[in-house]
Amino acid sequence: MYRKAMLDQIGGFDEDLFAYADDAELGLRARIAGWECAYAPKAVVRHRRGATLGQGNPRRVFLIERNRILLAAKLFPWRLLVLNPYYFLLRLLAATGQPGDLAAFPGWRGKLVLASAILRADLAALWMLPRFLAKRREIRRIARIRGGELAALLRREAPEPAAMYGQ
Repeated sequence: MYRKAMLDQIGGFDEDLFAYADDAELGLRARIAGWECAYAPKAVVRHRRGATLGQGNPRRVFLIERNRILLAAKLFPWRLLVLNPYYFLLRLLAATGQPGDLAAFPGWRGKLVLASAILRADLAALWMLPRFLAKRREIRRIARIRGGELAALLRREAPEPAAMYGQ
């Protein structure tokens, strides 16, 4: 749940993200603007991984990868942004031993489909990068926390790479 005052201040979902990471982007943008979030340990949320487009859908992988890059370009401090390729490599390495995205693309042809989706997503993100860097400048106007504080928040809240590929 979000407060109307928060949405009035920072805006709603970034429509350029469409699906996947749009919720994370909104929440992180709110934190950057100084809004707090509450943890409700008794709340139960059921999330079916891959239910929107299907676990083995290349479009899903494309959107996740593209939006991962665009979210980082828009909101991450530069000191973490330069580490993005390193964290991407960690995710890929962690995925090799986990069920999830890799298992949804069996065989060498499936791995080619997966690699193609990731490459196309990276190119699409590169094409959209100027627009997201402009959005990054807009975010600085509402920011209440700065680079070092945001970097600490991201490091504290980030899941382990292997956890991102679990079921």
